[in-house]
Amino acid sequence: MELRSFKNQVYSELAEMTRALANPHRLEMLELLAQGAASVESIAAETGLSVANASQHLQTLKKTRLVASRKDGKYRYYELANTDVFRVWMELRQLGFSQNAHIEKLIRDFRTEPGTLECVTTDDLLQRLRKRQAILLDVRPRQEYEQGHIASARSIPVRELMDQLNALPRDREIVAYCRGPLCAMADDAVQLLKKKGYRASRLEIGYPEWKTIGLPVET
Repeated sequence: MELRSFKNQVYSELAEMTRALANPHRLEMLELLAQGAASVESIAAETGLSVANASQHLQTLKKTRLVASRKDGKYRYYELANTDVFRVWMELRQLGFSQNAHIEKLIRDFRTEPGTLECVTTDDLLQRLRKRQAILLDVRPRQEYEQGHIASARSIPVRELMDQLNALPRDREIVAYCRGPLCAMADDAVQLLKKKGYRASRLEIGYPEWKTIGLPVET
């Protein structure tokens, strides 16, 4: 094979993969699938798409080998093809955060609205947990927690938090986490906890990021 032909074919394949990423719904789907395998129906519900539309987007991701699928009864489940897919998504997101001033402003405005939230770094959290100064709370849906979660984290989905406040101690800080930096479930949980008199903050990253950098997880 001539060098020019070789390069054209390789770059064409890479371009096809990047075209699959060039869609906001598909990017959100990758973040959702980083939590664990999910059905087309649940992905559609989370993204606000019809089942047919969500299925088309997932098929595009599958065609470029970014996701894999399996059939279980009458449902089809999708999952990330491997950990490299989420690593690429993390790097792409970070590139957007650092290079796109509008993204930076959107995040800053969202985080600095009335009732601003303290974000706890990974190192700070590990130190607080070692000293038993904090309780780690996973506020994602229960199914995502069961597929994988940060070691020692308790599960109380944000929708159930109001009914389970009495299960949380008041003498320690509550650190909530969810799907990642662009997920607002931890923000909602922290706001509720603060209104009820708890000391609370959110972890700056989510479960997939924690797992990807090699910190302890449980399933």
